[in-house]
Amino acid sequence: MAFSYDKLWKLLIDKKMTKETFRISVKVSPTTIAAMGKGQGISPKVLDRICTSFHCQPGDIMEHVPTYE
Repeated sequence: MAFSYDKLWKLLIDKKMTKETFRISVKVSPTTIAAMGKGQGISPKVLDRICTSFHCQPGDIMEHVPTYE
């Protein structure tokens, strides 16, 4: 299963926010940011913190990209 966080990265650009500033403000580890960069899933707790911080829904920052094997 893969995810795309392109919507989140675009939101950060619109807010003139770096990934590091985002990481610190949302209190996630560098490992989580790296996983997101690779399209991996994140924990519901992290997703909750991101959505709370940006006052948005999960679909506003990510989408599921099906992988067929």
